[in-house]
Amino acid sequence: WHLNLTDMGNLTMIKEFLLLGFGSLHGLQFFLFAIFLGIYVVTLLGNILILTVISSDCSLQTPMYFFLFNFSFLEIWYTTSIVPKMLQTLLSGPEVISFAGCVAQFYSFGSMAVVECFLLAAMSYDRYLAICSPLRYPSLMNLHTCVLLAGGSWLGGFLTPVVTVTMTFQLPFCAAYEIDHFFCDLAPVLKLACSDPETVEKTTFLMASFVTMVPFLLTVASYIRIVAAVLRIPSAAGKQRAFSTCSSHLIVVTLYYGTLGTVYAIPTATQATALNKIFSLLYTVVTPMINPIVYSLRNKDVKKAVRTLLSRWAYSKET
Repeated sequence: WHLNLTDMGNLTMIKEFLLLGFGSLHGLQFFLFAIFLGIYVVTLLGNILILTVISSDCSLQTPMYFFLFNFSFLEIWYTTSIVPKMLQTLLSGPEVISFAGCVAQFYSFGSMAVVECFLLAAMSYDRYLAICSPLRYPSLMNLHTCVLLAGGSWLGGFLTPVVTVTMTFQLPFCAAYEIDHFFCDLAPVLKLACSDPETVEKTTFLMASFVTMVPFLLTVASYIRIVAAVLRIPSAAGKQRAFSTCSSHLIVVTLYYGTLGTVYAIPTATQATALNKIFSLLYTVVTPMINPIVYSLRNKDVKKAVRTLLSRWAYSKET
């Protein structure tokens, strides 16, 4: 591979990186390509289906589905920022990515991850109000509040990674240009820096801790109050109905924070590269596919709306 490099004294200004992807797969690359392509297609179709159903069904024009609409829209771009380039590395081996392209991917993934943290917290707050304050819920979670929470999540997500991205890509990089990963993630990029990246690592850790732990703690606090409120419901049917409204969200939260925390809670220097890639696959590829499945299969309203949409489509084809 010919890399575009510009010498500046003892340092080299890198204009391109080489994504090594998964390394030698001993003939499994086409099998893995088919699997990950299938997962990506299911992710796109599942989330597009949820967007279509919520948009077309008047019964789903509620705060809970407003946030789910935002979440599904986010998941499409979240996985799209990573998977297409990853599929290229599976087909053609190590793939060149421009310096600007690496910055863009790093920023896109980081911003979408932060938006997801904020949206999950907003969704848990919505469920908390619905279960703990059902009489005041319509006035508390009105359209204005929904737009503020969703808009704040998107704005916060797009602004938060700016500092980390700027500090990371202002570091001097040596002639080593190979990123031992399938996308431009923080740990493998910092390994290429000539200078000590300790300041960047500490700043990133502080910011990441804030944007993940604060929403996570708010989510946990919401569910503690939800569980306490549900346990006070006298009937078993009432308890089951209350839990069913938030069980899908709880599964998604557990999957997301579980996989994300496993990767980023471990110090950069002690991370095993292969293990890092496996867990990165979970939260960038697998979890985004599971989310629409969880929300559609465990939600009676969504299943009913899907059946209605399909019956309308079938009727229109007949006529």
